[in-house]
Amino acid sequence: MTTKQTFAALDGVSVLDLTRLLPGATCTMLLADLGADVLKIEQPGTGDYNRAFAPIKRKESGSFLLLNRNKRSLTVNLKSEEGKEIFRRLVKHADVVVEGFRPGVMDRLGIGYSTLSEINPRLVMCSISGFGQTGPLRESSGHDVNYLALTGTLQLFGTPATGPIVPGLSIADVGGGSLMAVYAILSALLARVRSGEGQYLDVSMTDGLVTWLAYHAADALFAGIEPRGGERPFLGAAPCYNVYECADRRHISLGIIESHFWTAFCDLIGHPEWKDDQWPVGESAARQFAVLRDIFRSAPVHEWAARLENADIPAAPVNTMAEAFAHPQMKARELLYTCDHPVEGTIPQLGFPVKFSRTPASHRMSPPLLGEHNEEVLFRLGYTEDEISRMREEKII
Repeated sequence: MTTKQTFAALDGVSVLDLTRLLPGATCTMLLADLGADVLKIEQPGTGDYNRAFAPIKRKESGSFLLLNRNKRSLTVNLKSEEGKEIFRRLVKHADVVVEGFRPGVMDRLGIGYSTLSEINPRLVMCSISGFGQTGPLRESSGHDVNYLALTGTLQLFGTPATGPIVPGLSIADVGGGSLMAVYAILSALLARVRSGEGQYLDVSMTDGLVTWLAYHAADALFAGIEPRGGERPFLGAAPCYNVYECADRRHISLGIIESHFWTAFCDLIGHPEWKDDQWPVGESAARQFAVLRDIFRSAPVHEWAARLENADIPAAPVNTMAEAFAHPQMKARELLYTCDHPVEGTIPQLGFPVKFSRTPASHRMSPPLLGEHNEEVLFRLGYTEDEISRMREEKII
């Protein structure tokens, strides 16, 4: 993990994080890793819902600990007038506000963008929601699987026999929400350098998910073919791009797209007659599948992984999480490290996803305890010790 640096990429950028759960937490942690000062504003007593999610190590949720490093925590009751005043004071000096409530909630609280931009015209405010701030579904409830279903994405997973299945990753939350929000916030900050003005960002997880559909949407939009799991080449219908069980009941993945890899693979398994039939359909595909299943069941997964790697054929064993984090490639890329936490002791952290040559990401603070930075933040805003004690007694903080 790189820690020595002269300055951080987002040094001096102040972010107020009102979000809960995965999409917002991932977004603001990525900003924090690059040096942004992220203040997580949480509900007194309970905080981010994610703090209560299993697994719990001692007192803190494992997923919370993996999503909230490099942030400070302030507890504020935003339904109280005094709590709103604390927030407004913070906004005067903030660069970014990120929120994940349903559309209209911030306005009903009296702290919507129109109000906040009057306090700070340079403010960039990003709202992350399921369906966006407009449209007939703007106020509808939803979660990742619902956004996948609505956009036609869910039918890409599964087979004709199983029907659609729930993917193991929160694709809409992170891919359509978190990453699109980071992209939007950084773009707005760059635009502000030129204009001097902030702006409002409407990030819809559903909209962001549609961007991921280009390859499969091409089938529907240009060929009139409905892409479904198990029925299209990259959705499980191609023998050359699939997963096979090995002799030890473990699995190997094949990712052969280019013809020269396919040619080498056909030679390796002793079926040179397949070289001109990489993308079979119907009975031809069924025959290839049957032969390949028998071939891969002839040896354990580690032997197949070694043979395919030595032949420079795109393949990888289907690892467990433990195997994945122990892999030399993961170690070389520093994708797992540890840090100290005041309650949990030594805890693991997922590594930084991008390597910067001059302004690398860094670990500066462990995930915060609920309200850990209340006094620090409020003193800086000009509140006295007596005022802070009173607000605590009145559950404003």
